[in-house]
Amino acid sequence: MMRAMWSAASGMVAQQKNIDVISNNISNVNTVGFKGSRADFQDLIYQIVRPAGTLNQLGTEIPTGIEIGHGTQLVATPTRFSQGDLKDTEDSLDLAIQGPGFFKIQMPDGQFGYTRAGAFTLDSARSLVTASGYPLDPNISVPSEASDILISEDGTVSIRLPGQIESNLIGNIQLSTFPNPRGLQHAGRGLYLPTGAAGDETMGTPGKDGIGTLRSGMLEMSNVKIVDEMVGMIVAQRAYEANSKSIQTADEMLNAANTLRR
Repeated sequence: MMRAMWSAASGMVAQQKNIDVISNNISNVNTVGFKGSRADFQDLIYQIVRPAGTLNQLGTEIPTGIEIGHGTQLVATPTRFSQGDLKDTEDSLDLAIQGPGFFKIQMPDGQFGYTRAGAFTLDSARSLVTASGYPLDPNISVPSEASDILISEDGTVSIRLPGQIESNLIGNIQLSTFPNPRGLQHAGRGLYLPTGAAGDETMGTPGKDGIGTLRSGMLEMSNVKIVDEMVGMIVAQRAYEANSKSIQTADEMLNAANTLRR
């Protein structure tokens, strides 16, 4: 009975963590560039009461064994990097990545972060920065006299000066890719940090070597599907209730055993 209680308790803990992941997804349903996660579970160690292949009294092999599990545990929360819907903003500094790739961002502590959120703006030095004020790497600086900013699908950044028809090239936006983007570490504010599990960074020109292209005047929205998350929440809630019922049942059986009389 005690084993049943602990197994069911591990199931309740697991479903609580599942709800935590789902709740975070739902809370970021309107966050630009957000990528939803899912909770993956695995079963725990098993008590081997009788191994498969044991010989019976007649000397023949028993084909199946007796193994009793001890519950479940959370093993991973992988991020889903599927493409989010693109929203037209008509702001030339808003950039959406269509396909794989990340914007490389210079963080205040000297590290580099990576993001899919392309809601850029100009700071006081007229450098292209994120909503948190972190500059893009390599840095793009726009002259104060520029009248128009043009960003092409391959990351070429050009400006038009007053009285001129031809545009002038001022820089190129590069995108970064990783062999295993799910190995990146969440840092909040739409940023990811590199880890050994993600592999070595590869920077390249948008649209080449399997890297996604840029869409100026658009933003990539969250890839969270609210209906899927609501269904997942209901399933997690029912699993939580079923595990709590298992604890109640085991307790009632234990109580019945404790009150036996001759």
